[in-house]
Parts: sequence; structure tokens; C-alpha cells
Amino acid sequence: MITREENELLCRVENEAPMGRLMRQHWVPICLSEEVAEPDGDPVAARILGENLVVFRDTDGNVGVMDEACPHRGPSLVYGRNEEGGLRCLYHGWKMDVHGNVVEMVSEPAVSGLVDKVKHKAYPVKEWGGMVWAWMGAKETMPEFVPPRWAPTVDTRVSIAKVVLPVNWAQVLEGAIDSAHSSSLHSSDMVPARVQGAEATSSNWLRPSTDKAPRMQVQRTGYGFRYAAIRRPIFNAQTHEYVRSTVFVAPWTVLIPPNNLYNVANVNVPADDTTTNFYFIAWGHVSQTPETETWRRFLHQTVGVDLDERYRPLRNHENRFWQNRQAMKAGNFTGITGFPNQDVAMWVTMGPIADRTKDRLGASDLAVVEFRKQMVDAVRACEQGADAIGTGDQAIPETVCAFQSVIPKTTDWRDYEGGYVWKGTEAQAESDNNYAVKV
Repeated sequence: MITREENELLCRVENEAPMGRLMRQHWVPICLSEEVAEPDGDPVAARILGENLVVFRDTDGNVGVMDEACPHRGPSLVYGRNEEGGLRCLYHGWKMDVHGNVVEMVSEPAVSGLVDKVKHKAYPVKEWGGMVWAWMGAKETMPEFVPPRWAPTVDTRVSIAKVVLPVNWAQVLEGAIDSAHSSSLHSSDMVPARVQGAEATSSNWLRPSTDKAPRMQVQRTGYGFRYAAIRRPIFNAQTHEYVRSTVFVAPWTVLIPPNNLYNVANVNVPADDTTTNFYFIAWGHVSQTPETETWRRFLHQTVGVDLDERYRPLRNHENRFWQNRQAMKAGNFTGITGFPNQDVAMWVTMGPIADRTKDRLGASDLAVVEFRKQMVDAVRACEQGADAIGTGDQAIPETVCAFQSVIPKTTDWRDYEGGYVWKGTEAQAESDNNYAVKV
């Protein structure tokens, strides 16, 4: 289904890898704002697309994203002093502001004039939706930052669970667009029930179908694709279908069908070829979207309980992801607590970079096939001089969203105008930067 060369093209992002060059034509999530919440607080290390960075918030609250290595002799700036409007290297006291300007060289004679000749590598930064974003491409091609579809307004509640995973970005993303696996892997957490649509409780997501073998349909677009997983509903099965429509927004975002209370998305940013920053997001109206700590407890992704201080899972292959075989005998399908942890176990056990040449794909893998083909095609086109997928005129329209609904069989899901969940209903959230949601 995919050649070894294509698998490498899809997965590799470091140095001058074509996929990495494509991704640098998008604004890139670097870290959570909470990681650098305090002015003059601790700098943090971030690794993005194989590049080691330091992130810090200065005295005035501005965030800087710079090369981790000091421009003088190269020691790590993560250990530097964050003070008085800049980050100072411990080695010789060179100090850089958030724009990469070297503002002090205490070890260098003023007469040398070196301070006026050195500029440290720093990236333009934007904070939005609980994240720090950077433009890592050429500055002359930098577009205006546009809020992502999962954070349309300033007052949208956005709750994010972050996990740093020891696997390639593509196998994480393939999990997010694979609707078929949820009926097995997550069957103890996404429970079939006699409800009218997908509903959220404090411990489970309910869904109105017992059908484990969805029919898959895909609609390719300039920004990625939409697909529908079509299942037989519990109610009105003769006349209706249960449709879950997911949206892939290249290169790394998946808009997941909402439940009755809030919307869901994930973002999968490559740290390097074999490490992924996985962000699982709940968003919507403040009155019905769980706040961050509640969301992380629901997912079993709490720092200090499920993750270490660097967001790495405490569950791993060596400790069998804390799998409980007694719980399995009692009826739990996986014995692994928290449905993202169930996914992680599958991704990690594929190896750091899955060998897709060995896959034996079926009809339920249609979205996975489309992702692989589209992104390989997009990389090749970009290398020939075309605009990166999802940029410019091919950016995702404001009218597109993920949805789940029981709809009449006579209605084509492609024409169904679903809406994001907002304050108890599918409704329009008044937006910033000319962003709007059509319902």
C-alpha cells in the first residue's frame, strides 16, 4: 500500500527533510502557555522538527522562542537567568531579548562593537488558545496568524492535555483519524447506549450505536479532508444513519466529532522523527466545557499522577501500561485506564516509526489510506514549488467543522450543515479575526 521511500517521506521531519520544510510553512505549536506562565520564570526546553529551542517569558510578559544554544559558545540557555527583559547565558553573561537581540555582553570590551554585530536565532511568536506558536519558516513569507478552528474566540474555553510520546507523528495522527478502532479499543469508555446522539458523562462518552464496522467515505479538500464513519443507529435504524464526520486539517490537526457538551480536537506536532507532542483538546462554551484539570483527570493525563514533569507518560511498554488483567476478566476490554492511554499503548508498540509496508489494510482504513496518499502527494508538490497544503487560498474554510448526528438516509453527510456545540446547542460563536462558524 505504501513504499519504504514513501514511508520515509511521510515520517521524517528533521534537518532538511521535505515534510519538515512543508510544516515550517505553517504556524507551529511550540508548548503550552502554562509552561512559561510566570514573567522572569524558569526557561523551558522545547524540541520541534528536530530543532532544540528555549522558551521564556520576559519581565513584561512577552514570550521568546529561540535557539537553545547560546550564540557565543553554545551552552544551553535553558539554564540561563531570566531577568530584566532578557535571558542571560550563565557561561559569559551574554543576554538576549525575546527577539534575539543581544542586549548585553558583559565579558566583551565595549570597544569591540561585537554586541551590535550579533543576532541570535529567534522566531516570531503568537500566543493563542493556551499555546505558544512560532513561525519557523522564512520571515519574508510569514502569513498573519489565524486562530485555529478549535480556538475561534478569545473567550472560548480551551482545555489541553499534553503528552510527549516516543513515536513518530504520523502514527499518532493516523490514530486520530481512525474511527473504526474506537468500537473495539475504546469500547469500555465509549459506551453504546440508547441516546439520541453522542453524550458526555463524568466517566464515559456514550454513543447511539452498537455497530462496530462503520462504512467509511472520504472527501478530499485543499486543506486536508473530511471523512464520515457511518454506523447503524440504535433508534430509527430503518430510516436513519449515525454519522461521525471527522476533519483532518493538514499538517497535524484533527477536528473530532463533538459530544453534547463540548468540542474535541487534537494536534500532533513532531518534536523530531521519533517523538511527538500530542495535544488532546476540549473546547467550547465556558459553562459546559471542562476546565483543564478536570479534563486531564477525565483522560488520566495528569502531571504527577499519569505523566512526569516533562509530560512523558508514566505508563510505558516496560510496565505494560499498567494494564489490569483482572479488570479485563471482569469485562473491561483493554484493562488500560483512560482511552488516550489505550491509544498510546497501540502507537508505542508499533515501534518509533511504524513499518507501513507490512500493513494489510481494509475498507475501514479508508481515512488512513487517504492521509498517507495526500500527505505524500503534498510533500512532493511542495518540493516542486507549490504552496504547502492548507495555506493561502487552500486554508480551511470558516464553514467547515466536525459533527456527529443521526441523520436521514436520504441526506448526504457532505451536505449536512453540522455545527459546533456552543452553550447547549449547535450555535455560532462570535469570532475574532473574521473567523466564523456556519450552522
